[in-house]
Amino acid sequence: MKFPENFKKRIVMTTVGVTLCTIAVGFFKCSQFGVDPFQCFAQGIWGHFFKKTASYGFYYMILSGIMLLLDLVIARTCMGAATLVNMFLTGYIVDFTCLAINRCTPSPSLALRILFLAVAVLVMCFASSLYMTSNLGVSVYDAIPIVIADRRKLPFKFVRIGCDLLCVIIGTLSGLLPGAGTLITAFFMGPLIEFFNHRFSEPFLFGKDHDRISV
Repeated sequence: MKFPENFKKRIVMTTVGVTLCTIAVGFFKCSQFGVDPFQCFAQGIWGHFFKKTASYGFYYMILSGIMLLLDLVIARTCMGAATLVNMFLTGYIVDFTCLAINRCTPSPSLALRILFLAVAVLVMCFASSLYMTSNLGVSVYDAIPIVIADRRKLPFKFVRIGCDLLCVIIGTLSGLLPGAGTLITAFFMGPLIEFFNHRFSEPFLFGKDHDRISV
Protein backbone atom coordinates (compact mmCIF):
# COMPACT_ATOMS: atom_id res chain seq x y z
CA MET A 1 0.00 0.00 0.00
CA LYS A 2 1.37 3.38 -0.99
CA PHE A 3 1.22 6.05 1.68
CA PRO A 4 0.74 9.73 0.76
CA GLU A 5 3.65 12.17 0.82
CA ASN A 6 4.83 13.17 4.31
CA PHE A 7 2.59 10.51 5.84
CA LYS A 8 4.06 10.75 9.35
CA LYS A 9 3.51 14.49 9.44
CA ARG A 10 -0.06 13.98 8.24
CA ILE A 11 -0.74 11.50 11.05
CA VAL A 12 0.56 13.97 13.65
CA MET A 13 -1.47 16.84 12.16
CA THR A 14 -4.63 14.75 12.05
CA THR A 15 -4.28 13.44 15.60
CA VAL A 16 -3.41 16.82 17.13
CA GLY A 17 -5.97 18.66 15.01
CA VAL A 18 -8.93 16.43 15.84
CA THR A 19 -8.09 16.32 19.55
CA LEU A 20 -7.66 20.09 19.83
CA CYS A 21 -10.83 20.73 17.86
CA THR A 22 -12.99 18.71 20.25
CA ILE A 23 -11.33 20.29 23.29
CA ALA A 24 -12.10 23.71 21.78
CA VAL A 25 -15.81 22.82 21.68
CA GLY A 26 -15.65 22.20 25.43
CA PHE A 27 -14.16 25.66 25.95
CA PHE A 28 -16.93 27.14 23.80
CA LYS A 29 -19.59 25.57 26.00
CA CYS A 30 -17.91 26.67 29.23
CA SER A 31 -17.49 30.25 27.98
CA GLN A 32 -21.30 30.48 27.91
CA PHE A 33 -21.03 32.77 24.89
CA GLY A 34 -22.39 30.20 22.48
CA VAL A 35 -20.82 27.27 20.64
CA ASP A 36 -19.46 27.04 17.09
CA PRO A 37 -22.04 26.96 14.24
CA PHE A 38 -22.14 23.19 13.69
CA GLN A 39 -22.42 22.55 17.42
CA CYS A 40 -25.21 25.14 17.50
CA PHE A 41 -27.00 23.04 14.90
CA ALA A 42 -26.21 19.72 16.62
CA GLN A 43 -26.90 20.83 20.19
CA GLY A 44 -30.03 22.73 19.18
CA ILE A 45 -31.59 19.61 17.68
CA TRP A 46 -30.39 17.46 20.58
CA GLY A 47 -31.83 19.83 23.20
CA HIS A 48 -35.15 20.11 21.40
CA PHE A 49 -35.74 16.47 20.51
CA PHE A 50 -33.35 14.05 22.22
CA LYS A 51 -31.98 15.50 25.48
CA LYS A 52 -34.29 13.44 27.67
CA THR A 53 -33.64 10.16 25.86
CA ALA A 54 -29.95 10.12 24.85
CA SER A 55 -26.60 11.48 26.01
CA TYR A 56 -25.01 14.08 23.78
CA GLY A 57 -22.07 11.77 23.00
CA PHE A 58 -24.36 8.98 21.75
CA TYR A 59 -26.60 11.39 19.83
CA TYR A 60 -23.60 13.06 18.18
CA MET A 61 -22.33 9.69 16.99
CA ILE A 62 -25.71 8.88 15.40
CA LEU A 63 -25.96 12.34 13.78
CA SER A 64 -22.44 11.97 12.39
CA GLY A 65 -23.34 8.55 11.00
CA ILE A 66 -26.29 10.03 9.12
CA MET A 67 -24.12 12.83 7.72
CA LEU A 68 -21.46 10.29 6.79
CA LEU A 69 -23.94 8.54 4.51
CA LEU A 70 -24.55 11.88 2.77
CA ASP A 71 -20.82 12.56 2.50
CA LEU A 72 -20.19 9.13 0.97
CA VAL A 73 -22.42 10.25 -1.90
CA ILE A 74 -21.19 13.81 -2.42
CA ALA A 75 -17.80 13.99 -0.68
CA ARG A 76 -16.26 10.52 -0.71
CA THR A 77 -12.72 11.86 -1.31
CA CYS A 78 -12.87 13.85 1.95
CA MET A 79 -13.48 10.78 4.10
CA GLY A 80 -10.65 9.18 6.06
CA ALA A 81 -9.25 8.33 9.48
CA ALA A 82 -10.02 11.76 10.92
CA THR A 83 -13.66 11.34 9.89
CA LEU A 84 -14.07 8.21 12.01
CA VAL A 85 -12.31 9.77 15.01
CA ASN A 86 -14.61 12.79 14.80
CA MET A 87 -17.67 10.58 14.57
CA PHE A 88 -17.01 8.31 17.52
CA LEU A 89 -15.05 10.47 19.97
CA THR A 90 -16.07 14.12 19.56
CA GLY A 91 -19.17 14.07 21.74
CA TYR A 92 -17.45 12.18 24.54
CA ILE A 93 -14.32 14.38 24.52
CA VAL A 94 -16.56 17.46 24.66
CA ASP A 95 -18.36 16.03 27.70
CA PHE A 96 -15.03 15.23 29.40
CA THR A 97 -13.56 18.68 28.65
CA CYS A 98 -16.59 20.46 30.08
CA LEU A 99 -16.48 18.30 33.20
CA ALA A 100 -12.77 19.04 33.75
CA ILE A 101 -13.19 22.80 33.22
CA ASN A 102 -16.24 22.98 35.48
CA ARG A 103 -14.42 21.16 38.26
CA CYS A 104 -11.47 23.57 38.03
CA THR A 105 -13.58 26.73 37.66
CA PRO A 106 -17.18 26.02 38.78
CA SER A 107 -18.11 29.73 38.68
CA PRO A 108 -15.88 31.45 36.09
CA SER A 109 -15.74 35.24 36.09
CA LEU A 110 -16.64 37.26 33.02
CA ALA A 111 -12.95 37.81 32.23
CA LEU A 112 -12.30 34.06 32.43
CA ARG A 113 -15.28 33.31 30.20
CA ILE A 114 -13.95 35.78 27.62
CA LEU A 115 -10.58 34.02 27.82
CA PHE A 116 -12.33 30.65 27.28
CA LEU A 117 -14.01 32.09 24.18
CA ALA A 118 -10.77 33.46 22.74
CA VAL A 119 -9.01 30.13 23.33
CA ALA A 120 -11.92 28.23 21.77
CA VAL A 121 -12.02 30.31 18.58
CA LEU A 122 -8.28 30.31 17.94
CA VAL A 123 -7.73 26.66 18.88
CA MET A 124 -10.66 25.43 16.79
CA CYS A 125 -9.55 27.33 13.68
CA PHE A 126 -5.93 26.24 14.11
CA ALA A 127 -6.98 22.63 14.77
CA SER A 128 -9.32 22.58 11.77
CA SER A 129 -6.53 23.89 9.57
CA LEU A 130 -4.21 21.11 10.79
CA TYR A 131 -6.44 18.13 10.10
CA MET A 132 -7.98 19.57 6.92
CA THR A 133 -4.52 20.19 5.43
CA SER A 134 -3.31 16.73 6.46
CA ASN A 135 -5.87 15.36 3.99
CA LEU A 136 -6.49 12.14 5.94
CA GLY A 137 -10.17 12.88 6.16
CA VAL A 138 -12.20 15.69 7.68
CA SER A 139 -15.28 15.81 9.87
CA VAL A 140 -18.59 14.97 8.25
CA TYR A 141 -19.52 18.67 8.43
CA ASP A 142 -16.23 20.15 7.20
CA ALA A 143 -16.43 17.99 4.07
CA ILE A 144 -19.51 19.82 2.82
CA PRO A 145 -18.06 23.36 2.34
CA ILE A 146 -14.82 21.87 1.00
CA VAL A 147 -16.66 19.99 -1.75
CA ILE A 148 -18.98 22.90 -2.58
CA ALA A 149 -16.02 25.28 -2.87
CA ASP A 150 -14.11 22.82 -5.05
CA ARG A 151 -16.95 21.92 -7.40
CA ARG A 152 -18.29 25.45 -7.77
CA LYS A 153 -14.81 27.02 -7.93
CA LEU A 154 -15.71 29.39 -5.11
CA PRO A 155 -13.48 30.76 -2.33
CA PHE A 156 -13.58 28.35 0.60
CA LYS A 157 -13.91 31.10 3.21
CA PHE A 158 -17.16 32.41 1.70
CA VAL A 159 -18.68 28.95 1.26
CA ARG A 160 -17.77 28.14 4.86
CA ILE A 161 -19.44 31.34 6.08
CA GLY A 162 -22.62 30.38 4.20
CA CYS A 163 -22.71 26.85 5.63
CA ASP A 164 -22.00 28.14 9.13
CA LEU A 165 -24.80 30.69 8.95
CA LEU A 166 -27.23 27.99 7.82
CA CYS A 167 -26.27 25.88 10.85
CA VAL A 168 -26.82 28.85 13.16
CA ILE A 169 -30.28 29.46 11.69
CA ILE A 170 -31.30 25.82 12.14
CA GLY A 171 -29.90 25.74 15.68
CA THR A 172 -31.75 28.94 16.56
CA LEU A 173 -35.04 27.61 15.18
CA SER A 174 -34.49 24.50 17.35
CA GLY A 175 -34.32 26.65 20.45
CA LEU A 176 -30.59 27.18 20.99
CA LEU A 177 -29.99 30.91 20.82
CA PRO A 178 -26.61 31.82 19.28
CA GLY A 179 -24.13 33.74 21.39
CA ALA A 180 -21.20 36.00 20.61
CA GLY A 181 -18.96 32.95 20.08
CA THR A 182 -21.40 31.44 17.59
CA LEU A 183 -21.57 34.61 15.51
CA ILE A 184 -17.81 35.19 15.66
CA THR A 185 -17.08 31.72 14.33
CA ALA A 186 -19.87 31.91 11.74
CA PHE A 187 -18.26 34.95 10.12
CA PHE A 188 -14.58 34.42 10.87
CA MET A 189 -13.89 30.68 11.04
CA GLY A 190 -13.48 30.31 7.26
CA PRO A 191 -11.03 33.23 6.93
CA LEU A 192 -9.09 32.15 10.05
CA ILE A 193 -8.73 28.58 8.77
CA GLU A 194 -7.36 29.94 5.50
CA PHE A 195 -4.95 32.14 7.47
CA PHE A 196 -3.61 29.19 9.44
CA ASN A 197 -3.44 27.11 6.25
CA HIS A 198 -1.11 29.63 4.59
CA ARG A 199 0.85 30.62 7.68
CA PHE A 200 1.42 27.27 9.36
CA SER A 201 -0.24 24.07 8.17
CA GLU A 202 0.81 24.05 4.52
CA PRO A 203 4.38 25.26 5.20
CA PHE A 204 4.71 22.64 7.95
CA LEU A 205 3.52 19.82 5.69
CA PHE A 206 5.03 20.81 2.35
CA GLY A 207 7.89 23.10 3.32
CA LYS A 208 8.15 26.88 3.37
CA ASP A 209 8.69 27.12 -0.38
CA HIS A 210 5.67 25.03 -1.36
CA ASP A 211 3.45 26.22 -4.18
CA ARG A 212 0.30 24.44 -3.03
CA ILE A 213 -2.90 26.45 -3.39
CA SER A 214 -5.25 26.11 -0.46
CA VAL A 215 -8.93 25.39 -1.05
